[in-house]
Amino acid sequence: MSDDDRPVLALSGGVGGAKLALGLYRILPPDTLTVIANTGDDFAHLGLQISPDLDTLLYTLSGQDNPELGWGRRGETWTFMAALEALGGETWFRLGDGDLATHIERTRRLAAGEKLSSITGDFRRRLGIAARLLPMSDDPVRTRLHTSEGWLDFQDYFVRLRCAPIIDRLEFAGAADARPHPDVLAALADPQLRAVVICPSNPFISIDPILAIPGVRAALRDCAAPIVAVSPIIGGQAVKGPTAKMMAELGLVPGLDPGIGAGAVAHHYRDFLDLYIADEEDAAAVADLDIPVVLARTLMQSLADREALARVVLAAADRVRK
Repeated sequence: MSDDDRPVLALSGGVGGAKLALGLYRILPPDTLTVIANTGDDFAHLGLQISPDLDTLLYTLSGQDNPELGWGRRGETWTFMAALEALGGETWFRLGDGDLATHIERTRRLAAGEKLSSITGDFRRRLGIAARLLPMSDDPVRTRLHTSEGWLDFQDYFVRLRCAPIIDRLEFAGAADARPHPDVLAALADPQLRAVVICPSNPFISIDPILAIPGVRAALRDCAAPIVAVSPIIGGQAVKGPTAKMMAELGLVPGLDPGIGAGAVAHHYRDFLDLYIADEEDAAAVADLDIPVVLARTLMQSLADREALARVVLAAADRVRK
């Protein structure tokens, strides 16, 4: 089997991770890629079960993502939200009309007893996605943050309060009792696996919930394939979202020295990481890491950027194969 035909496994959160997942999807034989999605962000809202990171990956891999907003569906309309606002309903979490259909159908099928992974698999096939897309678990895990305003559910912190409260710790409620999707562990144990890619997602709120599922971190440590992480930090700042702010509040303070955050992310994954991809701006911050480092242009502004970074990641992984 050639390298190009060997399976690749990616761990991803939402927008930032989905960009690299799309790059991998476009340069690999489509059926060789499996993406494991964070579901710690999932929540119930307006009576609907919402899976933000899964949906971002579904829309991105199917070419239906909204490039203007960075989330939701392309060409979205907002009739539902306007009508809800007129009735005095909660509008802090915006649901477009097309996006709403996803949540309604998911909620209906979950209530009927279908598993989240089965629903996600059907959605991705209907949207024409050849890659596999799996939730990290079919069991509910919910990210909660202890902040200056007390305990908050993730979406309250991230969307309603726009990441303003100061955080001092996180918990993943339900993780201890959750089971990883069996195909996640099977993929990590596959002797033909080419690489595991930790996408440039927030390590605390996008990747750590996956790692908190019993058995996943151990499976990564035992994995025969090289494990490659791509830094979500460029020049000491997060490309998207509250990563740098969270690192500072949790004691990692990337702002004190340009680029220090990139090295801190690699350290966060130190027990299983084989290779780290950092931006060229962060060369000094990763110079003393005790694992191989590849410097690259990691800002993904275009489709060509996504594909180029995916090629760098896989070529580097092939060079450090265990």
